[in-house]
Order: sequence, then C-alpha cells, then structure tokens
Amino acid sequence: MLNIIRPKSVTLNKNEGFLEIIWSDDHNCRYPLSGLREACPCVECRGGHQFMGREFDPDDILVLKPKRSYAIQSLDLVGNYALQPSWDDGHHTGLYTWEYLRRLCPAEET
Repeated sequence: MLNIIRPKSVTLNKNEGFLEIIWSDDHNCRYPLSGLREACPCVECRGGHQFMGREFDPDDILVLKPKRSYAIQSLDLVGNYALQPSWDDGHHTGLYTWEYLRRLCPAEET
C-alpha cells in the first residue's frame, strides 16, 4: 500500500492572503495566494501542453513575481485529490493536486 500524504486540514485566510495546509505527517505549509495564482498548473497558464509536467513546476513560489495581488473567491474540493480555486481575476481552471501543493510548499523561514 502506498503511503500517500494528504491534508489533515485546509484553511483559506482571505484577510491575510494565504492558504494553509496541515498535512497528514503534521508538516505545516503556508502558501501566499499570489504565489499560488502565479504557479497555476493549468495548460493556459503554463503556455501550452509542452510546458506541462514536473520539470516546469516553479522551484519556489516565494520568489515568483506576481503581476498583481490575487484573492480566491471560492475554493472547491475536487474528488479526494485536488483543490480548484476560483480567482478574483476570473480564472478557475487550475487543479492543484495534493502532490503538486506539497511540492510547492514554501521553505520554512530560518
């Protein structure tokens, strides 16, 4: 059986602009919303099918330069494997799988 890490809790803090996930291994990740929007994994945001896949994932969402500040209007659970945010710029096609979100987890501040 695979040991798949899944969220224990997901909290969207609209006021402070972050998504917080506490994972089943108790690792805590806080994602800035603007960084998540810039890291959208959909084909439109990636610039085509040729840019899909892990090798095109951002290394660190904290260093991404957002075009503007973003907010999430709604956040939906997709099956048991992903979140689908609807952003304030009208974009809503990105599926952020648990695996993808865990890889995007910002480095802890030291």
